[in-house]
Amino acid sequence: MTDSPTGTRLTSTDVAPERQLASLADDVSAGLLAPPRWLSPKYFYDDHGSALFEAICATPEYYPSRSEAGLLAAHGREIIEAAAPEHMLELGSGSSRKTRHLLDACDALNRPCRYWPFDVSAQMMLDAGAQLVADYDWLSVHALIGDYTGGLANVPLPDQGRRLIVFLGGTLGNFEPADALAMLEQIAALMRDDDRLLLGVDRVKDTATLEAAYDDAEGVTADFNRNVLRVLNRELDGDFPVQDYSHRAVFDRDMARIEMRLAADHAHRVTLAALDTTIDIEAGEEIVTEFSHKFTPDTLAALLETAGLTIDRHFEAEGGAYSLVLAGKANP
Repeated sequence: MTDSPTGTRLTSTDVAPERQLASLADDVSAGLLAPPRWLSPKYFYDDHGSALFEAICATPEYYPSRSEAGLLAAHGREIIEAAAPEHMLELGSGSSRKTRHLLDACDALNRPCRYWPFDVSAQMMLDAGAQLVADYDWLSVHALIGDYTGGLANVPLPDQGRRLIVFLGGTLGNFEPADALAMLEQIAALMRDDDRLLLGVDRVKDTATLEAAYDDAEGVTADFNRNVLRVLNRELDGDFPVQDYSHRAVFDRDMARIEMRLAADHAHRVTLAALDTTIDIEAGEEIVTEFSHKFTPDTLAALLETAGLTIDRHFEAEGGAYSLVLAGKANP
């Protein structure tokens, strides 16, 4: 555990994964060397990619962030009253921007809690945490530095006090269905009977709205998508012609998911010197970079039930555009 210069109200701990995580080289070897080609979306988020994602959230087309923030602002007090947390653990906390709605509710209700953001970016969390403890004089922040997809068994949460686990941003939809279930089962295993999960997920809706959200007119999402190639070039000494790939976002209604892809504008050969390998890419060949699964109320309830969780409260954005649910452990 380390203390920051702001004192004991901002501390941090490195959290070791409970299982070995695939490296960039592992994932490239598994997904990119032969068709159908794919890359994990986690490699979007270097410093430049994280900044681009913040810009995506401000585009007119990207409704999920605004919808979720609106629900948190409108129902934050009800959520905090129902969960009554003494500790708030957020998975994939990022800049903690939307979490402020919950902290504002804690402040208004005079219900102080300790905040435990969990993410891979230590500097982002510490910067955000420093601002949070400056803005909320009752708040203590303990940043957990690590990759929560490596498992939650080593999370050093206290044994005493009610916990609210926060998992926002529709991030659950980035997991394949079996992996999403496994993630929820891990969360359920971490919870006691009086703990709660606050989960944000995007909803199935018309194709045009969904595809526009992932293909904004300014081209910010396209740049974000291509950024994964910049990461490969930098980390694996590659020579992908980044600007020679076109961004595509397609909604597969049968699978209820957006598929983000990069399509090669022309045939070319790529060298990845760090892997001592070359890849021949055909004109029009695609690399799948992200799946973003969408839910209906029924599919969401069924997934939570299978994971051993039950919905206490379900908050919906106008027209059912987005869902925020408060869930607890199901009775055995």
